[in-house]
Amino acid sequence: MPGTPRTPRDLVEEALRLLLAKDMAGFASLWAEDGILEFPFASAGYPQRLEGRDAVREYLRDYNDHVIPTAVVSRTVHETADPEVVVVEFEVDGTVVATQRPYRMSYIAVLTARGGEIAHYRDYWSPLAAAEAMGGSVDELTAAFASEEAHA
Repeated sequence: MPGTPRTPRDLVEEALRLLLAKDMAGFASLWAEDGILEFPFASAGYPQRLEGRDAVREYLRDYNDHVIPTAVVSRTVHETADPEVVVVEFEVDGTVVATQRPYRMSYIAVLTARGGEIAHYRDYWSPLAAAEAMGGSVDELTAAFASEEAHA
């Protein structure tokens, strides 16, 4: 029905579609204007919390310069007691741009929706696994994805 806000599950499906379409601006547009993106397992120097759609957009701006996602090879969406919250387990295949090596990464995310937008997204991924997949160190990974604000 037109005008019905997207559900948390709808947001997950759209986010993964946009990821594979390499549309990171579209991906960021799923966030509420004041939405939050958190990385609870972030290593030192890596941003742990981004506040606002614009900060998410800026963070994701160069994503495809580092990793080209090609497939979501697994996906499980867990409903919770709160209808606005889902827990998502997914695995992404792709290619590391710098090395042309295959990339496969597992993620767990907790997504909270408000009014059909992402209000809060906690991204539980391993910086060590990402650095290994990208063929470098955690320091190189941090340099690739950390914003100037994260170092302030």
